[in-house]
Amino acid sequence: MTSSATHLWRIARWGRTLGANGALRGIERSPQAPAMVRRLAWLARFGTFAPQTPRYAEAFGKLGPAAIKLGQALATRPDLVGEAAARDFAALQDRLPPEPFAAIRKAIEAGLEKPIATLFHSIEPKAVGAASVAQVHRAVTTDGRSVAIKVLRPGVEARIARDTDTFAWAAAHIEAMGGEATRLRPRAVIEAFRRWTERELDLRMEGASASELAVDPGDPGLKIPAIDWARTSKRILTLEWMEGVKVSDPAALAAAGVDGTRAATILIRAFLHQAIGRGFFHADLHQGNLFALADGRLGVIDFGIMGRLDRRARVDLAKILFGLLTGDYVTVARVHFDAGYVPKHHRIEDFAVALRAVGEPIRGLPVKDISIANLLDGLFAITRQFEMPTQPHLLLLQKTMVMVEGVAAGLDPHVNTWAIAEPYVREWMRAELGPEARIADAITTVLGILGDAPGFVRRVAKLVPEEIEQLEAELPVAARIRLPWWLLLAVAGAGGGIALAARAMLG
Repeated sequence: MTSSATHLWRIARWGRTLGANGALRGIERSPQAPAMVRRLAWLARFGTFAPQTPRYAEAFGKLGPAAIKLGQALATRPDLVGEAAARDFAALQDRLPPEPFAAIRKAIEAGLEKPIATLFHSIEPKAVGAASVAQVHRAVTTDGRSVAIKVLRPGVEARIARDTDTFAWAAAHIEAMGGEATRLRPRAVIEAFRRWTERELDLRMEGASASELAVDPGDPGLKIPAIDWARTSKRILTLEWMEGVKVSDPAALAAAGVDGTRAATILIRAFLHQAIGRGFFHADLHQGNLFALADGRLGVIDFGIMGRLDRRARVDLAKILFGLLTGDYVTVARVHFDAGYVPKHHRIEDFAVALRAVGEPIRGLPVKDISIANLLDGLFAITRQFEMPTQPHLLLLQKTMVMVEGVAAGLDPHVNTWAIAEPYVREWMRAELGPEARIADAITTVLGILGDAPGFVRRVAKLVPEEIEQLEAELPVAARIRLPWWLLLAVAGAGGGIALAARAMLG
């Protein structure tokens, strides 16, 4: 177990780097920051030639892979770090000089536990990409397929684990100071960050995520590369090579004649379906991970960071988006209160007014001026006013929504994210939350609880209407549709017949 002295020494070194880049000025000036933290921030800067304009991205880039990943996460939290800092963090680049190929070659053989010659015909020594956690090389397998090999940097797991432990130690002490720090839940934020990075450091998990997403990527125009499981391990991932133009290269896209509007539409529709329809989405859809392919599809790579939402969260998301799209701020407010995002001592009507103040200024604007990112910034700004605790399970979603809109706008400056989202969200809500869906859910739930259907019918037949109402109240929420008692009996009878027929067929 790491000692407190070690944690303090690391924080002191990091603080000095952050202070020298002016990255702690925001904490010094914040009235919400605990007094002790403000004093320490000033002390870290004292004696340096810190710039008046903080260099957050530059500072975090100097602190190593864990800090780079944390900085990228903070880019999605203007409520936590402020809008100016969030914008600067968004420029944080995850690119570092590659490891020497000799070290990578040894890592591949150690990771796959076989000589390279038995698996690959050739591997290009020059890395095609080098990030803080891993680097990628193009290769050809012994059976002639072109693939990409992703290799973890030697020693990166231990370094990230060490630094994340210190992040968690600091977060616990800051949260214990109370006040605004308690509302922002830094411990939960760091714990969510730890889970993301742990998954990212097991390349088998990344391969599994790609494989799962490929079952239903959300749009036929989105291509997921196939995983070569025979050449994949915890530290090595081998996947199909996709030849295309990086979305991050506008000149190359123009030269290749890429239809930016179509590519942007594919990206937005795929994300909406993944997040709302499936509850399993690619959470790192930045420009460097997307390729325009020759057949018109959009290829995506890097499945280290994936997001999951349960059905309740997806329903809430759909209602919130639809309410914002249609200007129904009362419904949006009610969803926030029902989900427990806003403390109960506040009034729904007041929250709805605050939402309207954020949403109405963008209504009626030209398409090119409508921004989900700006809307989210406004929503974050009212979280402090209404004492809304941080929701860690929504951090990835918020980050990805902003990222997707930014990439889509780069592909087509006139893309209307709202216009693409509205019909999808409307149809999903009709299919999942409309009368037909409610009845289907109720019937499924009722049939599911009829393990002894014939006996259930006999017992229900003896009940008086008042007792039936009590029985209905005890059913799961999905089954609480106000059906006539005789229809409930009919459904139960049908369930009994189905159950008896199934038993007869099975022997």
